[in-house]
Amino acid sequence: MAEQERFRVFATSRIGDAAENLLRARGYDLEVFQGPEAPPKKLIIEKVKSGIDGLITTLRDPIDAEVFAAGKGRLKVVAQIAVGFDNINRADANKYKIPFTNTADVLTEATAEFAFFMMGMLARKMWQSERLVREQRWPSWHPFLPFLGDEVTGKTIAIIGTGRIGLAMIKKCSGFDMNILCYDPAYQNHEYINAIQELMDLRHARGIQKEKTWIKYVEFEDALRGADYVSLHVPLLREGEADKPTYHLINANTLKLMKPTAYLVNTSRGPVVDEKALAKALKEQVIAGAALDVFEKEPLPPDSPLLDPEIADRCRLFHHFASGAQITRLDVDPDKGMAGRCVQGLIDVLEGNYGGDPTKMPYVVNKEAFAQSDS
Repeated sequence: MAEQERFRVFATSRIGDAAENLLRARGYDLEVFQGPEAPPKKLIIEKVKSGIDGLITTLRDPIDAEVFAAGKGRLKVVAQIAVGFDNINRADANKYKIPFTNTADVLTEATAEFAFFMMGMLARKMWQSERLVREQRWPSWHPFLPFLGDEVTGKTIAIIGTGRIGLAMIKKCSGFDMNILCYDPAYQNHEYINAIQELMDLRHARGIQKEKTWIKYVEFEDALRGADYVSLHVPLLREGEADKPTYHLINANTLKLMKPTAYLVNTSRGPVVDEKALAKALKEQVIAGAALDVFEKEPLPPDSPLLDPEIADRCRLFHHFASGAQITRLDVDPDKGMAGRCVQGLIDVLEGNYGGDPTKMPYVVNKEAFAQSDS
């Protein structure tokens, strides 16, 4: 890379040695905030003002007009190492004509896999079992004491949101002979659901599974009422952003629709669940349990009602870790890893790939800001 093309980039977080070295090998002047905590917004603004070409961000970083204004005339791209971009003000990015990228797709299977494991760990009471052993409180083997878990095989799950991750979750659940209720507020993928039903029928016909199973789209309330497990896979949409917002989709009223023996799993976005209402529902045994990997505020505040010791045996909490697997997070192949997709999105913009047209760049989110006007 010629000296005049040497791009300056600031990353608000480590993205892995391989990805960072890839950028440096291309001649990029890369500075990385070592963390693990997020840098203060003031520092991000200072770095942008100093004259960087690219900014690598995470969900922790508030990126808005203040940041874009600081980079006016120099900042060319914000590359987010996450599928979500709730932290980036899209309208502000469009106003300043700054493309931002994300890392969708590559974390699909890892996130669905983790959601399935969360469900199993919660239902089969694995945490309680290990605690008995570690605390030396396991008296002797007994066929049903001190507690029994709930099976996953043969039960009914509601998949709320049938985008990429929801569909991947469906695929995994079908392998455990589960009946599947589907709900999506925006789009129904009937072709995929029909294909899953064909596989279910074939498995039964060939004797691979004993009982017939089914999958179908239903209304949201019917999904909650009919499910033994409810797994959330919707984007965060607030009032005014969509006809069917998902903010606090799970609340005091909707929790009451669920069976008292049902379990809730959330790997989507924290604010999709009203945490106060959920904690109350767990305490009053409105539902049997919940497992969450995302929260309304992250990291989870010490005064969160979800940390109440009274519900600890029914509430599993994880540190936004669903996509936290080696290949998914660190691989430099943009078809495999978030790090690879993040740096490729950055490179596409800075090096003018796809003819320098952001609307043709696969990882640019806000393509509408660069669409040619018909007038």
